[in-house]
Amino acid sequence: MAERVALVGSERGLRVDPDLPLAVAALGDTGYAADLVRWDDADVDWSGFDLVVVRSCWDYAWRLEEFLSWAQAVPRLRNAVELLRWNTDKTYLRDLERAGLPVVPTVWSPVRAEDLPEAGEWVVKPSVSAGSRDTARWSEPAAVLAHVAELTGAGRTAMVQPYLASVDDRGETAMLFIGGRFSHAVRKGALLKPGEGVRQDRDSRGDLRPMTPTAGQRSVAQSVFDAIGDLVPGAATPLYARIDLVADDAGRPVLLELELTEPSLFLPQAPEAAATLARAVEAELRR
Repeated sequence: MAERVALVGSERGLRVDPDLPLAVAALGDTGYAADLVRWDDADVDWSGFDLVVVRSCWDYAWRLEEFLSWAQAVPRLRNAVELLRWNTDKTYLRDLERAGLPVVPTVWSPVRAEDLPEAGEWVVKPSVSAGSRDTARWSEPAAVLAHVAELTGAGRTAMVQPYLASVDDRGETAMLFIGGRFSHAVRKGALLKPGEGVRQDRDSRGDLRPMTPTAGQRSVAQSVFDAIGDLVPGAATPLYARIDLVADDAGRPVLLELELTEPSLFLPQAPEAAATLARAVEAELRR
């Protein structure tokens, strides 16, 4: 009987995640039965799977405690619950910055204009968020502070970062690690438009293309990945990670986000990576 692997998502994630068909096919080619399962389905017996892989749980941001409680109770979960607990709040950027890694300058819940990082434009987002929800790009300090006040008034932590002009021209570079090694890179086009304010309908999978990263991007991404073990001691090595880089005003790669919870792996842009994922799952099952 084939070993069973659960690929886990939210109700919407299971419907629209373009990674899933490729992952299921690659796992089948490797000899594993892959089930697509909703994380909040109370009827699922998680002990019946040989490995449970978190994939498109895109509703975790507004159900965080419920999601982490579920993750704590699931055996053989990847990524491990310790990583999910650390990574689901973007305050993890403080840990990475303290570790000496190049991170986009971030100010947490500022209350005055003089608290803002020096910039011509700013991005405001909650520290617990997914899919650019409750996120916006602003050119006026008053608008930044009003957005921050709305978030903190709702009991959330707000983060403010300078909007780096390179994003409009070069986009973001998503560096994908699978099975503990660098797999592929994808360019993501600019998502936040000036003057549009907060929107909840952005689609980050629109403007995507494979790319060859520079040596500098490879070095920064590897350093970020290598730091995870020290920052989350005792956690199993991530089955997957996505490290989103942008260029600062001097052209140097800096970390925007480290995604260990439910990142798109952009398998349609790098179809060979589906087989890499299947081999990484096989290695997990053989541990």
